Amino acid sequence: MASKQQLRKRIAAVTLVLPLSLLACTASGNLPAVAAASAPAGTTSISTGGMSTDAMSAPTTESKRSMSALTTEPAPVTTSPANTAAGPIIPGQTTGTLPVTKIVLESTVEVNLSHHSATLPLHEGRFHNQKVWYILTEASDEGAASDLNVNFAPKLANVGIGCRACVQQLTLTAPMDNKFGEGIAHFEGIPNFSPTRVLTAGPTAFPPAAAVPGAVGDAHYSPFVRFAGSTTVYNAPIVATGDGPFDVVHHSNTADRVLKINPAKKAGPGQYYAPSVEFLLINGFDSGQPILYISTESSDAATATLERATFVPLLAKTPFTGGDDFAGSVRERIFPFVNGQTGTDNPQAQGLAHLIRDGHASEDASLSNQGLIRALINGGDSLNVQGDFPTLTEQHRKFAYSPLWEANFGQWTDKAVKLGLNKRQTDEFQILNLAKNRPDLLTGPMGMPYGSTNVLINCPVIAFTAKQPTEDLVKPAPGAQVETNGSFSR
Repeated sequence: MASKQQLRKRIAAVTLVLPLSLLACTASGNLPAVAAASAPAGTTSISTGGMSTDAMSAPTTESKRSMSALTTEPAPVTTSPANTAAGPIIPGQTTGTLPVTKIVLESTVEVNLSHHSATLPLHEGRFHNQKVWYILTEASDEGAASDLNVNFAPKLANVGIGCRACVQQLTLTAPMDNKFGEGIAHFEGIPNFSPTRVLTAGPTAFPPAAAVPGAVGDAHYSPFVRFAGSTTVYNAPIVATGDGPFDVVHHSNTADRVLKINPAKKAGPGQYYAPSVEFLLINGFDSGQPILYISTESSDAATATLERATFVPLLAKTPFTGGDDFAGSVRERIFPFVNGQTGTDNPQAQGLAHLIRDGHASEDASLSNQGLIRALINGGDSLNVQGDFPTLTEQHRKFAYSPLWEANFGQWTDKAVKLGLNKRQTDEFQILNLAKNRPDLLTGPMGMPYGSTNVLINCPVIAFTAKQPTEDLVKPAPGAQVETNGSFSR
């Protein structure tokens, strides 16, 4: 087994590529040293938008806390005066059980807002002789999605274009005496949940001083799967491994958002019971309305740490950078802000600095950590804005939904911060119009052009908590980064 010193040497090039390094890009495009995630021998370099990261095998226990110091320039952040109104700083229902009429992912067993959680069906699989446990959230075929009560995401059919490894090819087996019950899915790759997640706030909260993801996919792991003999692609993130007991406090064998695993009841003759998993939710917005979603994987190590997700660099090879709704793309856009306002009682709070400063982001998530649960119920998430959503009225918008979100990181300029214009955004087209019409207020990180950063996040949508998202608040301006009639020359 390699020593800690040997492991540190081997992982020196495993950089947290985006968004952290973008924040410290110089005009010449040089990148600084940034915090490193742990990896054992046998890493292989892959390309990420012109920069490099490493496809990591499962880290050993020795490597769990290995990291280097972050030396990137902090972005300006505003902390506004406290809101005089008590309670959550986001609209919509925030406690109790969410009505089923507001749940989008219909297979959801329950949304417990007082736990900030969704309980989802849990499915058993295998990796060689090891048990794995996964959830199902989307299917690329409308019939399969309806049959399983999961989200219909036709874009998932494109995920393997130019990237065979981006879709796991699964085999399916079942006992010969099976009276009623699902088959066992056999995976090609799995995550390792044993690393210790580390997140240390920087001088202005974001960028963090250190960030190490708590889970890493092996070289063959992707959440997107296809059963041999079928063309349907499913979103099937693995959220736990082994026979139990399951660690839902420090997450040594579960995903960092797993709050509880409910084993199946013992079934007698003529009976059927199945297990479920309680999963920590994320607050966000779509078309001006508050929504709930989960996060399971990210192509970027720093983002995976912030999202409490599994680091899967392979996702950066999915088609294609900046693709959004163009032919062949599997991606949809999500809009995080790196330097929005902060403050636990500030109704304008939003962004990654807010998440780190006000959302207990450095702590492990568990039902016993009531401080973290209360902070998130109160709006302590980064409150990202998503693009297309399954309930939108326009057919081409609802069918453009994909759980694989491509981050368009926004940074408020010094001018916007000084004038107090760095206010919370809740609608995709409002953001894109602002980026097009007012680059003096909103840009990409460090003043770069606004748009894709090739950071991917697997974020299946679960529900909405106020009104159903149906229409954007504004129309896209001609020339904004939206394909409309105003985009074409005449």
